Amino acid sequence: MLLNLILSADPLKDDQNCQDRHEEDNPKSSPFDFVMKQFQGKKCAPEKSKEKPSAIKQFFKGFDFGKSEDKDRREIEETEINNAETDDQSEKQNVSVEDGLSHLPSEAESPSGEQRFNQFMEKLGKKPNSKNLDLNNCALSAADITELASLLPFLPELEEISLSWNGCVGGTLRALTVHLHHVNLLKVLRLNNCRLTAEDVISLGTGFHLHLLPDSLGLMSSISSLPTSYSSCFHTGQGEAFEIVSQLEELDLSWNSNIGGKLSLLTKKLQEGCKLKCLKITDCSLTAKDGESLAEILNVIPNLEVLDVSINKNIGCSMKVIAQDLKNVPGLKELNLHMCGLKQDSLQGLAQVIPLLSSLQELNLSSNKNVGLSSDPLLGRLRFLPKLRSVTISNCGLDEESLSSLAEAALHLPELEILDLSWNKCVGGNLKLLLGALKLATEIQVLRLSSCNLVAEDLALLTSLRQDGHLARLQKLDLSYNNNISDEGWAVFCQGLGAFKELSELDVSLRPSSCRDCGLWFRELLAALTQLPALAELGMQRWALSESQRKQMEGFNQDNRRNIRFDC
Repeated sequence: MLLNLILSADPLKDDQNCQDRHEEDNPKSSPFDFVMKQFQGKKCAPEKSKEKPSAIKQFFKGFDFGKSEDKDRREIEETEINNAETDDQSEKQNVSVEDGLSHLPSEAESPSGEQRFNQFMEKLGKKPNSKNLDLNNCALSAADITELASLLPFLPELEEISLSWNGCVGGTLRALTVHLHHVNLLKVLRLNNCRLTAEDVISLGTGFHLHLLPDSLGLMSSISSLPTSYSSCFHTGQGEAFEIVSQLEELDLSWNSNIGGKLSLLTKKLQEGCKLKCLKITDCSLTAKDGESLAEILNVIPNLEVLDVSINKNIGCSMKVIAQDLKNVPGLKELNLHMCGLKQDSLQGLAQVIPLLSSLQELNLSSNKNVGLSSDPLLGRLRFLPKLRSVTISNCGLDEESLSSLAEAALHLPELEILDLSWNKCVGGNLKLLLGALKLATEIQVLRLSSCNLVAEDLALLTSLRQDGHLARLQKLDLSYNNNISDEGWAVFCQGLGAFKELSELDVSLRPSSCRDCGLWFRELLAALTQLPALAELGMQRWALSESQRKQMEGFNQDNRRNIRFDC
């Protein structure tokens, strides 16, 4: 406690020295100096021994009070330390802080905060940006994190900090978070793959705070007389910890496996009115207990728009609880549950809550095979989400019944732009079930049908839809890993391919274990490419080209003044 620190401080100097320090008016003195002058003016005692840094000075040593004040504080501390080390003779006693100031470099000789920041960014090969601090994958060291923390007082306009893919951030985050109160405009914090520890998670929940007991020595009256810019740095009474996460709008902690089992260390710090709009915790080894902690905070983050808990296989056990509390975030726009180990009861909970998420625009249920096996018509409930733009249901074990439910629901999704049905074998031969939905999906831009056991009839359906005026905005078409399509089927498809004028990406690659000769349809393909002005990438992996076909492909771009990337 500060009171104890004051009482344990070194005895004060003789009356004359005390009076000299009290009367001296240094325009650049720090808040610490100001407080100490006031305090020393109240009680001074003679002292003949060499002056040492007092306990209270050591206590305030780590506090920042603004740009110029912070500079002066560091200069004073350096002077005191140097004096203490070199002053081995008794004749060099009573060297005051103010005496040391006369030996400090001038303002013009020291780099400004802006210059220091620029030098720091240049050292890392980055361009300085006072609003967006992008230090992703910069091989940051612990010393870099400490230096960055010292620069935060000079970045009052900072809105985004990205430290992702820097493993050394783990274990050092508190050095940064205790200074985040300097950047009260901060909205985005990204810490992907930083090897965060439990201590790091705790540091995100709380920051700088100061507790003071009742002031019997009148120190607080001195603090209250400080200029506003100084006194605002002190807290009286018990105070509340600085809520870092509550001020953010986006927090990304993905790919930090040590978070698993410790999420409550962060979530329990969140309070009513939290501003979070985007929370991403991908592949963090979350447990069922973490899922329960996540469900609890949905009550205090009503503005949440993006929730990504993908690739956390054990969280599925608590998804039923999470689903029940999703009703508290009616503005949710993106929900990513990819590879979350969803169980039957979890899926039933989501059927119940889906109709309440009328603002949902993106839904990812991929790699949850129980979705297709569920007796509860979850996919049929998607009809209640008219704003859905992206539906990803790859590798969900769909059968013909669940595919039919999806097709019926898709009739009510006029804004659908992305549909991913990859790795659902039932689609092969049954694409016609989606015929009505694909006709109405005037906005669809991405269609992924990889590894769906497609047959020639399915490809013919796609080309006929386009020739009839549908799928006019299609930009990306993934037909890879469909080895059952005959050469004749590919030829028919290529003959109608030229109608997809907006197409920019096409993938017809075979499975990795396969290798087939590219038949007569290759000629049809090259002819179609001349009619596709937007095409920039063509995937043809594991198709074996003859020497003649390879030369035709190599010369295609030059002959047609194109720049298509052929992935063969």
